[in-house]
Amino acid sequence: MQETPSDYHELKIPVSGEFESIFTYFYFAENTSLHPVTKTLLPTYQTILLFCFGEKASMTTRENITLHVDQCMVFGPVRQAFEYNLPAKTSILVANFKDDAFFRFFGKFPPERSAVHPDHLLKENCFTDLWYQLEKISSAQERVHYILEFCRPYLQAQDPTAHLLNHFENNQFNPIKVIAEQTRQTERSIQRKQKEQFGYSLKEINRYNRFLQAIKIIEEETGKQNKIQWFHIIEQCGYYDQSQLIHDFRHFLHISPAQYLKFQQAICNPRSKE
Repeated sequence: MQETPSDYHELKIPVSGEFESIFTYFYFAENTSLHPVTKTLLPTYQTILLFCFGEKASMTTRENITLHVDQCMVFGPVRQAFEYNLPAKTSILVANFKDDAFFRFFGKFPPERSAVHPDHLLKENCFTDLWYQLEKISSAQERVHYILEFCRPYLQAQDPTAHLLNHFENNQFNPIKVIAEQTRQTERSIQRKQKEQFGYSLKEINRYNRFLQAIKIIEEETGKQNKIQWFHIIEQCGYYDQSQLIHDFRHFLHISPAQYLKFQQAICNPRSKE
């Protein structure tokens, strides 16, 4: 991993209240240097829509598969960390779909562990046309506004079951069981809808949220320049022991907790400061 150069710029662009249930935010990154920049992106369990302007950007998965991004692509849900390479004089703009929002737009998810052009999912050229319009706009904020207006007519109504899954907050109960009883459906039916419309199971997202909580504590403590108390993190996040914490770091990031501390500046956490 490398140090982030001063001429690499990144920005999180929030969305208005109208779109807060659709996107967490838009992420903009620009490499104005003469050399490529490589960063590691933490898993988000979101599906992303990425626009690339300039040279082709690339992503390398855990299986060492390199995916090249010419104009735009969709990828996700992002279950594990991957490296992305931003060539010189190139920028990207990333839309992060929230919960079931990607399904509401496209009606399906991209093939697992692969990146595809969004037009391939729709069998139309609308996103190619959108890219050409965005290329003419210089401001990242104005590009976001244009994308939101473009997306507005495509949004489908949310399934009532998905709405319940989105807003279930009581951690003392199994939401699948509770929602099945409330809607008079089988638990298997609720599980199928969760997987189909969110792209992941409840078990997966619970494990990820536990890991994300550990990352948040680490970021807070390193920000205060405090020594990391690993056993405090284990207790706070509900891990059985240190080996389980290490296992999650290797699962999601492919590195140990100690290595994460060492390379933290080179790792982009899209979920931080939300």
